[in-house]
Amino acid sequence: MATFILIPGAGGVAWYWHRVVALLEDAGHRAIAVDLPGDDENAGLATYAKLVADAAHGHRDVVLVAQSLGGFTAPLACERMHVARLVFVNAMIPRPGETAGAWWENTGATTARLEAAERGGYGEAVNLKTYFFHDVPADVLAEGKNLQRNEAEIAFAEPCRFASWPAIPIHAIAGEDDRFFPPSFQHRVAAERLGIVAEGLPGGHLIALSRPRELADRLLSYLSET
Repeated sequence: MATFILIPGAGGVAWYWHRVVALLEDAGHRAIAVDLPGDDENAGLATYAKLVADAAHGHRDVVLVAQSLGGFTAPLACERMHVARLVFVNAMIPRPGETAGAWWENTGATTARLEAAERGGYGEAVNLKTYFFHDVPADVLAEGKNLQRNEAEIAFAEPCRFASWPAIPIHAIAGEDDRFFPPSFQHRVAAERLGIVAEGLPGGHLIALSRPRELADRLLSYLSET
C-alpha cells in the first residue's frame, strides 16, 4: 500500500484533490491532501514544506504529488522526508534558489500562454472561467466556490532553497487542455529542468477536478514501475 501526499497549488486548498483522494483510497491506498495556509503572509514555502513532511510522518512508500505552485514546495519537502516517487501535475518546476515570482520570466511562461491563447482563439486576459474553470463540471465548481483562498505574496518572493533533485523516479503530467501552462510549454520545461518527458493527459489546469479518474489511474500506474 502506497501513501499519496498531495500538494495543492496557489491558495493551498486541500479540497482541490478531493475527487482524486476518493479514487486512490478506493484502490486500496492512503491519500492525504495537505491544506496549506496560502493566504498567510507569515507562512511561505518553508512552512508549506514542513506541513507536507508532517503529513507524511510515519508513512512508507510515499508518492509526493505537486500541482501548479505546489511544485515549489515539492523539492523542499523532499529534503525533509523520505519520498519514493515524485510527480508534478501541471506544475511549476523550480531551479535551486529560484523564486516563484521569477519563474515566469525565466521559463517564458507568459509568452507561451499568450501564444497558445492566440492559437486557441480565447482571451489573453487571465480570468478564472477562461483559464481554470473551462472544463470543470458546474456542480464541482459550486461545491468549492466558498473554499478558495488567494495566495500570499511571500510564496512568490521566497527562494526555493534546495540542493538538488532527489535520486528517485520523477514524473511530470501535462494537461492537454491546460490554458494556463500550455502542454507544449510544460513539455519543454520538464525536459530542460528535469531531463524527462512529460506525459499528456486530457484535462485543463485543474485536472484533479475535471478529470480525476484519468489522473488517479495515471498516478496508480506509476506504482508498478521499477
